[in-house]
Amino acid sequence: MTNPTPNSKHLPDLVPSLEDCIRHRHSIRFYKPDPVPQDLLYECLSLAQLAPSNSNIQNWRLTLASGPARDRIVSALQQASQAHGPNVPPLPEQFKHFRSEFGHLLYGEQGYNIPRSAKEEHKAATLRNYEFFGAPVAGVIAMDSSLTVVDAMSVGMFVQTFMLALTERGLGSCLQVSVTGYPEVLREGFGLPEDQAILCGIAVGWPAEHNRVNEIVVPREEVGRVVTMLND
Repeated sequence: MTNPTPNSKHLPDLVPSLEDCIRHRHSIRFYKPDPVPQDLLYECLSLAQLAPSNSNIQNWRLTLASGPARDRIVSALQQASQAHGPNVPPLPEQFKHFRSEFGHLLYGEQGYNIPRSAKEEHKAATLRNYEFFGAPVAGVIAMDSSLTVVDAMSVGMFVQTFMLALTERGLGSCLQVSVTGYPEVLREGFGLPEDQAILCGIAVGWPAEHNRVNEIVVPREEVGRVVTMLND
């Protein structure tokens, strides 16, 4: 698969502003089955490649799968998830309320609308994580295991740039920690070498329209809670 010259042929007639893309980008959990052209993905990746990194090492590694390759990975993840739960580190206690609040939104009336008592429905909704929510493109993001957290920050900037470029072109995405709970499946399915540290998964595709789960508005902390300004 050759890397075509970057271009903007996939941009909409009315190009959204950067602010529009930042505000509109959110996690998509229902996708159309329509394939995503590879030249469109390369167009977005060429922009993401401009992200900053420590000493310009460009340490991000993204592997994407579609078609039969994607289906094989999904099948293996589904089998593993049925056999045992994911090995995902728990959140520290001081952050658990964020997950609880988000869970209420996702499974409540604004989202899946599944009552607490419907355990099988909850399980089915959770298992959708391991099919990348039906997205036609599934991916895994990694970096060299010899690097440290400062380099993981560079990977985050690459990924955010990629997702904003996707948003600008009408595509949706969803970062996924859940799939990293089965690292052996990801390594085999995506062909990842052992010296690559798996950071997260990503789903990419065309958002399903008029789906309430895709329209959930997740609250954010006030800027003053997370940013400190020192003036004197």
